[in-house]
Order: sequence, then structure tokens, then C-alpha cells
Amino acid sequence: MSRLLFAFLLACSLLLTGCGGDESSDAEEMAEGHEGDTPAATEAAREPSIPVESREVTYYDPDSDESVTGYLAVPASPDSVLSARGVDPAATSLPGIVVIHEWWGLNDNIRTATRRLAGEGYRALAVDLYSDSTAQTPDRAQSLMQQATQDQAQLMANVRGAHDYLSLEMNAPRVAVLGWCFGGGITFRALADRPTSFDAAVPYYGTPEPMTEEALRALTTPVLAHFGEQDEVVSPEEVDALESRLQGTNADVQVHRYDAGHAFANPSGESYDPDAASTAWSRTTAFLRTHLTTGSSQD
Repeated sequence: MSRLLFAFLLACSLLLTGCGGDESSDAEEMAEGHEGDTPAATEAAREPSIPVESREVTYYDPDSDESVTGYLAVPASPDSVLSARGVDPAATSLPGIVVIHEWWGLNDNIRTATRRLAGEGYRALAVDLYSDSTAQTPDRAQSLMQQATQDQAQLMANVRGAHDYLSLEMNAPRVAVLGWCFGGGITFRALADRPTSFDAAVPYYGTPEPMTEEALRALTTPVLAHFGEQDEVVSPEEVDALESRLQGTNADVQVHRYDAGHAFANPSGESYDPDAASTAWSRTTAFLRTHLTTGSSQD
């Protein structure tokens, strides 16, 4: 498909939800953006800065009371993390982060990223929106995304369940949501679904269409959003539209653009940009420290 034809099709779909949407054309556009990519882990994937422990956990969909599974990573010595922040370990617990995978599914890359987030001093819970399936090819990822987005209510129920698990079962005093690509779009949708529930949100190159003016006016969650200026899945025009909708609202949404393409933070993709990924990570960790931790000095 030529770039001109692709741009035309993308423009025609701006009212859809793109990276994290509920139409088959959204997954097709995603396939275009990931042509030639594989989800294989590479040496660029970073392990956590401190020892962490990880395991599969079961929590419940609050709407149906059915169990679902996720991948939980936590610091091996959470008390030492709290003490380093000047917080009494007996008085509180670590904050939590709901992690939402890319369109490949909950694979080794996402598990590595989840452990890396835990290494920053959080309980990080990666949801599995593909029901224990992962993709090795764009065609398979497209199929899984189409299946998952047929039931948006179920996706949101899973994310709500993960939030409540961290908050109620893990006693996290504050909970953020963070996702990439498909997960970035779901992050925006989760904010529209529960505009006051999360304490911070970090969507990476997800379609911001769910953040209507109405949703932005109701939003109390601080948001740090990362986008690529060369992105052919989530176009700069969509980001322009988000910033336009932000005008006249009190929504705390920081938008950062990078001279990079879609999935620039994914170390397994052809669009991986180490400089943009590093800058985005530094901004993300500083943002999370600001909004999730208490009793510690900020950098």
C-alpha cells in the first residue's frame, strides 16, 4: 500500500479508536504500522534497577465476578524502597501500576517492561487482554486485537479489576495506568471509563480519540502522553486534535512529541528509537514519582 493511500485511509478513520479501538479497520492500520516487526526480545530490553520478584496472579472482573490472570512484579524488598523514600513501611504500602500490553499481547517484552517498572519501586500488574494468547506475526496480532476489541466492556472490566486488585488486595495507596500502542489506546479508554479513579496515567502512542471534551472535563487524573511525529498509526493530526480539545478544560495532560515513528519505545520493533525511548522513560519515571510516591523528596 502506498504512503498516500495509507494516509487517506488513516484520515478516514479518525473517528474510530485506532490503536486500541473496536473496528477491524483499526487492526488493519496497526498491521500497516508494524509491517516487518517481530516481538522477539532484544538486548535493548532493560531489566530492573533493583531486584524484583514476579508471578502470575488471579483477580476478579468486578462486573462478572469471573477470575482473570495477570503478571505481577514487585520489589524483592519493598520495605527498603519505602524507607528510602522516608516512609514508614508499617504505615503504608507501595503504589501500584496497571500495565497494558501492546498489540502483540502479554509477551516477554511486556513482562520485562513490567519488571523494570517494579524496579522503580512499584507493584506493577500487567493485564492480559488476549486471554493467554500472544502473537509472533503481525497477522496473528491483528486477529487477536480484533477479537479483543469486539467486547470493549470486557476490556474495561479487566482494567478495573486490576486497579481494584492493586488498591484493595495489595493495599496500594495510589494506582497509575500505563500502556503502549494498543495498550496506550486502552489507557485513554480507561481514563474515559473512570476519569477519577487513577492517580496517574502514561499512554505511549495510543489513539486519544476516547478523550472527548466531555471526558477531559471530567478527568482528574494527571496524564503524561508520548507520541511520535513520524507515526503512521496515530497521526500528528490526531495529537493536534487532542491538544485542541484540551483548550478550555482543566485537564492535567502533558503531551510530548518525539521525532520518531510508532512503537519507538519497543526494543523489538523496527521503529525502535533509543534516544526517544530513553527520554520518554526518564519523563515517565519522574512523572510517576511525582504523582505516586509520598514522603520522599522529588528530583
